Amino acid sequence: GQRGWAPARGASPRQPKLASGQSAEGGDIARSAVTVRRAGPPVASIERQGIEYISPGARWGRPASLFGLWAGAVANVEYLLYGCLAVLLFGLSFGQAVAIICVGNLSYLLTGLASLQGPQAGTTTFTVSRAPFGPRGNKVPTLFNWATQVGFEVEGLSLIVFAGLALAARGGLGATGSVKIIAVLAAVAIQAVLPVLGHAAVLKVLRVLAVPFAVLFVIMAVITVPKAHLAAGHGAGWGAMTVFLALVIAGGGLGWTENANDYSRYLPAGTSPRRIVAAVALGAAIPSALLEILGAAVATGVPGASSVTGLTAGFPGWFIVPYLTVAIIQLFAINTLDLYSSGVTLQSLIPGLSRLQCVTIDTVVAGGLTAAAVFSSRFFALLSDFVLFIIVWLGPWCAIYLTDWLLRRGRYDPAALLDVRGGRYFRRGGVHWPAIIAQAAGMAAAMLWLNAATPYVSVLSRSAGLSDFSVFTGFAVGGIVYWLLARRAVRAEGAATGSPGGR
Repeated sequence: GQRGWAPARGASPRQPKLASGQSAEGGDIARSAVTVRRAGPPVASIERQGIEYISPGARWGRPASLFGLWAGAVANVEYLLYGCLAVLLFGLSFGQAVAIICVGNLSYLLTGLASLQGPQAGTTTFTVSRAPFGPRGNKVPTLFNWATQVGFEVEGLSLIVFAGLALAARGGLGATGSVKIIAVLAAVAIQAVLPVLGHAAVLKVLRVLAVPFAVLFVIMAVITVPKAHLAAGHGAGWGAMTVFLALVIAGGGLGWTENANDYSRYLPAGTSPRRIVAAVALGAAIPSALLEILGAAVATGVPGASSVTGLTAGFPGWFIVPYLTVAIIQLFAINTLDLYSSGVTLQSLIPGLSRLQCVTIDTVVAGGLTAAAVFSSRFFALLSDFVLFIIVWLGPWCAIYLTDWLLRRGRYDPAALLDVRGGRYFRRGGVHWPAIIAQAAGMAAAMLWLNAATPYVSVLSRSAGLSDFSVFTGFAVGGIVYWLLARRAVRAEGAATGSPGGR
């Protein structure tokens, strides 16, 4: 019943590689398909599937499984820290922070919408992205995404190391250089386990972890909220509020769009789109908003709460070790999504690599950068700048990706998506210039209204109260330019492709 987990071999370059359990003509082995759809592969099995087409017989996922995955990933100390930064870094009042958090978390609707292409196309996000950009043109946003995923991995691994060093300090072990290096190596080794096992392990483990994570945060709220001073401070100007909004959107719903189809591709093509969007958006937005609001409340009473270890200043002694232990597990959980997605992204960028080879490369690169970050005195400033700068490419790409999906009405040709030498999406030389032009125009528009503090403040930002509307300008310009340039050709492609899902 688990044969759908094995990689296909022998498919021609112009045909989608089919998972075992389905013939080249599309016929399922009925009993195997039913078993896989109910349970999926065992957690301990190693997924050998990369960006290859997932056949209908191997589509064992359900919308409820996506809800659990996103809830388990986002129920994380990172989002607590984002809320703390609203008060401690951006100077917002608690009321301002709550308002911005509620608005910013609506961006998870984008994550939900960006989960609809996987079931239809049967492959990963940056393989589907070949449809708007072309197989060769797609290398540009794919490279951006790989760098972004590695950046988020470094963020998570660094926070894991800091939490581990705090635990070691409570045992009397100082944070010497050698101890930091050992901590980095241990974190990198442990981090690779779930991504190597693959999609099923990631999905099931995160779903199970969602409950204990929620319990921990309830206890944390009971301990810290009585110390909060919710009416303290005078609040920040509207410019600071827009910068924090950009941070919430980039670290939240928009920041997950490039991962979404990597996990939804195991859902059957006929799955209700509304159920998928609701499962993803609610599964991620609910814990994200609650944790960020809790973080903002904690920051009003715990001045050092802008780091994983700084939060412990508001805890009784008995709670510090459980908190740091669970925080480390949580950070490993959320990093798993980034490492898995960066692996399949790299495979889309360099098709000759296997998924396991890509995970290995990403692990080594992220480990080296983490070591540099751990020894840096500007880690949290660099973190804020990184999250803000990814908006420059991500907003336009997301708009182009979703606009293309709407124009072609969800109709994809799986064989053509996997064909890097020809096919429907190769067009002229493998580059679809309307998407490249739209991406460049959107990035330029985003840079015109970006406020990344120390390294870069745009002209429009300076003239408008140091505000940041980069996420909106980049998204709008990228989507509109692509629609103007590509609408006729892409609509024709979609009409010629057939029903959604390539059936």
